[in-house]
Amino acid sequence: MKCRHCGTVLQHTFLDLGFAPPSNAYLTQADLSRPEKYYPLKVRVCDQCWLVQTEDYAQAHELFSSDYAYFSSTSSSWLAHAKHYAEMIAARLALDGTSQVIELASNDGYLLKNFVAAGIPCLGIEPTASTAAAAEALGIPVLREFFSYSFGQMLAESGRQADLIIGNNVYAHVPDINDFTLGMAIALKPCGTITLEFPHLLRLIENNQFDTIYHEHFSYLSLHVAQTIFKEAGLRIYDVEELPTHGGSIRIYGCHARSNQEEQPAVARLLEMEIDQGLLDIRTYQAFQAEADRIKNDLHAFLIEQKRLGNRVAAYGAAAKGNTLLNYAGIKPDLLPFVCDAARAKQGMYMPGSHIPILPPDALLKGKLDYLLILPWNLAAEVQAEQDELLGSGVVPVVAVPYLNRLR
Repeated sequence: MKCRHCGTVLQHTFLDLGFAPPSNAYLTQADLSRPEKYYPLKVRVCDQCWLVQTEDYAQAHELFSSDYAYFSSTSSSWLAHAKHYAEMIAARLALDGTSQVIELASNDGYLLKNFVAAGIPCLGIEPTASTAAAAEALGIPVLREFFSYSFGQMLAESGRQADLIIGNNVYAHVPDINDFTLGMAIALKPCGTITLEFPHLLRLIENNQFDTIYHEHFSYLSLHVAQTIFKEAGLRIYDVEELPTHGGSIRIYGCHARSNQEEQPAVARLLEMEIDQGLLDIRTYQAFQAEADRIKNDLHAFLIEQKRLGNRVAAYGAAAKGNTLLNYAGIKPDLLPFVCDAARAKQGMYMPGSHIPILPPDALLKGKLDYLLILPWNLAAEVQAEQDELLGSGVVPVVAVPYLNRLR
């Protein structure tokens, strides 16, 4: 396999999670009696440009189907994050009724609704019909397509270049990251800005977040890698912020290479931090498999021990990261009888691979639980606040990442 960015033959494995179904391929009851597709989930690292990338076995149209079940608006903390960003960026870039904002992978309108409310023209690009329909119901114009260079060219030729292009947690999802970046470059006005948010590879390694690896993520990104890819596309990164979202993300600010935006000191600081933490040293990547195996083994041992003791454990949050964790650990309904989730689109469905049923949150109070395993550990504080009545009855919240931890 060759690197998706620079074409170097890949010789180093970062992580091998065996075989798994796509993490967002939730199942109906009828699906349980049909064959289920599994793909190798193996991650490589390029020792030239340092792009961490999955082996490409699954096609994008299989991963992001019309009934794709992830709706961004399910999380209250994510909605607050989006609102704060919209207010901040509108002020920073002086956006108004004459501006054009484009969001790539606009999902259910969780973000663009803030620009609509502020009277700033916007356009969503979203390939999944279920989430696009939800955004359109909020009055957000949406084009139902995958973004690419040819699509960016179409936007430019039709006079719809953007003052601001937004991509929140999409950059890692694109199979051809070079084509996607070139598309942003051509769709951006000469003095425009691109902001992309994505989980920071530095935090993934530092906090053993192997469960954030799944087929829908083709790339795992550092600032070094993003800077290299931007440069090849005629873009440059002029600012960066570290964010607490998704266990530790960064937001990069990009512009055309010849634009007059001044590079901020934060860029050099974070690049230096990545070097200090070993992101340009192959030994850092070679040590990661052992951490994933430790987490897997600890969780499996915990669930077996609780079953032996007669304690009842259920999970909260039918998140993609939970599916990676459960499938790698080989967890089935005998050890974890159900998962609850607030997203109605997931309720009544089954987790891919493990076939654990997904129930509404009110099932937790009826379950006579001893432990609640919070699968989206990045939302642990939010979940604990929402489940205060349950936890007040003596149920102990637990997370498995970065290590098995009883939170109370």
